[in-house]
Amino acid sequence: MRFPILQTWFGKKASAAIPSPPKDRSGIRVGIPKVLNMWSTHQFWVAFLREIGIASENIVFSSDTSEEQGREFGKGRGTVDCCYPVKAMSGHYGELIFGLKKKVHVIMSPMIYSLPSFMRGHVSENLACTRVMAGPENIRAGFVKESDVFKDNGIQYASPFVNMAEPEMVPKQMYDCLKDVFDIDMAETQRAVDAGYKALRDFNEKARTETRKILTWCAREGKPCVLVVWLQYLPIDDDLLGWLFGEETQAKKIRSPLDISDVWTSSNSSNTNEILWGAKFATRFPWITCVLRLSSYECGMDQPTYTPTQKIVEATGTLFFKFGDLDSTKPAGSIRIRIETIVHYLAKYSDKIIQKKLALLPPDCPLLLDKQEKEEKALAVVAGTD
Repeated sequence: MRFPILQTWFGKKASAAIPSPPKDRSGIRVGIPKVLNMWSTHQFWVAFLREIGIASENIVFSSDTSEEQGREFGKGRGTVDCCYPVKAMSGHYGELIFGLKKKVHVIMSPMIYSLPSFMRGHVSENLACTRVMAGPENIRAGFVKESDVFKDNGIQYASPFVNMAEPEMVPKQMYDCLKDVFDIDMAETQRAVDAGYKALRDFNEKARTETRKILTWCAREGKPCVLVVWLQYLPIDDDLLGWLFGEETQAKKIRSPLDISDVWTSSNSSNTNEILWGAKFATRFPWITCVLRLSSYECGMDQPTYTPTQKIVEATGTLFFKFGDLDSTKPAGSIRIRIETIVHYLAKYSDKIIQKKLALLPPDCPLLLDKQEKEEKALAVVAGTD
């Protein structure tokens, strides 16, 4: 028989855990290539680095992609890849190594396997493009094929492989890659990851709040607006989504307002999912009378989505325009002409489009109700249920 009391009498008492003093990392300079999915996730990485003690002024991004950058810093470093945006990464790596007056100590270029998305749980997966995911290692090869350029310049290269769509996996993935780079422990890594996700959520919520303000102004003033369909910061508030998608959800045509299975069955790519959902939102929302689709390179993942996106948008008479191959043709003159065409069609058809789409939706658009009206309506509903 075991006597638990013996443990109290004779066992050593566990001393209270004394947290280790924070390490001083304020002098470490970290360079980050401003490429690919860094554009949509940068808030996470900046907050992560700040949380572990990297000073804000020591978090350095490369400049915007340009031909000059590629010629000066990426020459001779190219690797075999059919994806133009991945090829352009060489210039960013070279700039961070050779082009800064004050050198960086670490270059961090994450391999992002999946992306955080508001559509998680409503689609099959939220995967990043496989070429984009592998891009950092592909480009790194061009800087170590003859000698290790990073090591020669006193730079540590870090490329954490992360499933950002699954936050519970990220702390260990980050710790395994960065523990020796920044001398961090698992507890620090967990706190930094939490801070990163909070910063990313706050940014996305702020962007959606601002978008709702714009849409509200358009609705109340009766003005049309144009949506550039790409990564979406459209509002996902229940009242607005219920107004736009409620009848279809109740009829079980879709499982939820964020379901795209009715128009796209292979919902594995995060970017593709958001593009298709943005098209569904735009074709229903009355004051979005025109949708623009931009393409700087017709990649294999985006190519199949052009026709479905156009058909979804045009189903309610919404105008659709596509600007393709912006990087290869430099169509500055033709873009100006097309913008004049878009302005003409907006002025001519927007009123008809707005009225047509309003007729397809229930009355009482939530954007047209002020705070007092919303409260009165809520009270009336409560009184009716009593």
